[in-house]
Amino acid sequence: MTQFLQQLSNGVVLGAMYGLIALGYTMVYGIIQLINFAHGDIFMLGAFGGLFVYNRMPEVMQEHLLIALPVCLLVGIIWAVTAAVVMERIAYRPLRNAPRLAPLITAIGVSAVIEEGTRLWYPGAKNALEFPQLLPGGSFTAGGVRITWASVSVVAVAVTLMIALQAFVLNSRTGRAMRATAQDPDTAQLMGVDTNRIIVTTFVLGAVLAAVAGVLQGARLGSVRFDDGFIAGLKAFTAAVLGGIGNITGCVVGGFIIGIVEVMATQYLPRGSGFADLWAFVVLILVLVFKPNGLFGEQVATRA
Repeated sequence: MTQFLQQLSNGVVLGAMYGLIALGYTMVYGIIQLINFAHGDIFMLGAFGGLFVYNRMPEVMQEHLLIALPVCLLVGIIWAVTAAVVMERIAYRPLRNAPRLAPLITAIGVSAVIEEGTRLWYPGAKNALEFPQLLPGGSFTAGGVRITWASVSVVAVAVTLMIALQAFVLNSRTGRAMRATAQDPDTAQLMGVDTNRIIVTTFVLGAVLAAVAGVLQGARLGSVRFDDGFIAGLKAFTAAVLGGIGNITGCVVGGFIIGIVEVMATQYLPRGSGFADLWAFVVLILVLVFKPNGLFGEQVATRA
């Protein structure tokens, strides 16, 4: 039982990361009906941005967690947001009224450009790079389960950001404009909503969440790779579909489910560790076959 609870806690931490990334997918899809397959690479860029600034900090700053972590998060966010805004402006906006296949293929191309660009231009990125330990050390035991303070920090930050995003979308003026644009962009524009600004804001918010997830994931695992975003992005997309793409709460729940399923299957199924990346896609297939709207049944309004 103790081992089961230990694996469950590990799955919750992993699911928190998937949930943060999945929110970017669901927000962009809800606004412009685009599955942004390059979003996972924004997650990777956030981690590389944090690593880039850490390696150039004075040693005295590197030794202080309360200084190094916020700086790495800030630079990672700036790096990711810049890439997301450029991506939206150059790659997606010209195709906004094109057939849906065109921006989908473009998203896959953008993902490849980001990955290969990072591999070729970031120093040493052809191999895994060591990421600094920026999270609190130590652990405690609860019910016989060893829980690290780093894991607690990751889950706490992830849940806080998810709640903050939900409150922002439901209660702020920009959030109301986002919901109006998602429902009917033409009518929203006639009512004075700057839809271009709202769409850019959506990309920015998704990039912020992905960048935070990237830095925290790198700090938790101790390493980053240029292709980390591809698999993580696909699993996060699976979480968004599982929960109900377009539904913020559903994405969060889907992220936790995918994380727990992956850890449990890896631990308990025969040869599970050899198929660690398989289980999320098994879940995706089952969801698409039996409940294509996701667990929360969110349906995006059909546009004329």
